[in-house]
Amino acid sequence: MSIYKRLEELQITLPPVATPAAAYVPFAQTGNLVFLSGHISKKNGQAWTGQLGKNIQTEEGKAAARAVAIDLLGTLHAAVGDLNKVKRIVKVMSLVNSTSEFTEQHLVTNGCSELLGQVFGDAGAHARSAFGVAQLPMGACVEIELIAELA
Repeated sequence: MSIYKRLEELQITLPPVATPAAAYVPFAQTGNLVFLSGHISKKNGQAWTGQLGKNIQTEEGKAAARAVAIDLLGTLHAAVGDLNKVKRIVKVMSLVNSTSEFTEQHLVTNGCSELLGQVFGDAGAHARSAFGVAQLPMGACVEIELIAELA
């Protein structure tokens, strides 16, 4: 099944690539690997702000991570022109704005990982890191970067 058919079934519309907020590019390719810069969580077009363990709970953080995954897919589409060219998602790195007591960064990050699995099937299974951090740009609750391999 086409990746775009799966996105349609999931009622997902790919967003355009966001303009970088600093001195970097949204993606870079070397060989058949595409590296996507970190994308922050957004809600209604604005940074989805907050801190896990303080004013955001795990389920909302998971929804924010899923929203980041959708933005990442939009950037990946722009980078490669056709998501059906993606051989596999290789690695996801997730930064979760959280208190020192919060220990569910891995569950928050599942919002991204689960969506990638729904979209790409077995090719969406990836290596992953999930970190708790003291703060993220613009106060965002989650930031995620991704590496994909092209066929």
